[in-house]
Amino acid sequence: MAQLRHDYAQFTRRGAEVIVIGPDDEAAFRAFWQEHKLPMIGLADPEHRVADQYGQRVRLLKFGRLPTVILVDRKGRMHFRHDGSGMHDIPPNSKLLALLDALNERADSSG
Repeated sequence: MAQLRHDYAQFTRRGAEVIVIGPDDEAAFRAFWQEHKLPMIGLADPEHRVADQYGQRVRLLKFGRLPTVILVDRKGRMHFRHDGSGMHDIPPNSKLLALLDALNERADSSG
């Protein structure tokens, strides 16, 4: 999440919004967001409804959700998905920003 905060302005300059969905209850999630002054949207998902809808994987032995990064356009179409094997396995922002640039270029050229 720190890497997403670091380049948040670059994401928004490309017309993107970063939404982080977490398993904590709403009060814990809000407290974390306020404590760390995160600029992106945070959504508490303690019942895992959104996570389950997108098929986020679960690590059974550690009883936790694995990081998943999904790039969805304004029409709700998924253009990129990365299911990480752990918190260290998250695509670099440079890759995500390049994907956004390509999507924006395609959208501009199609009118």
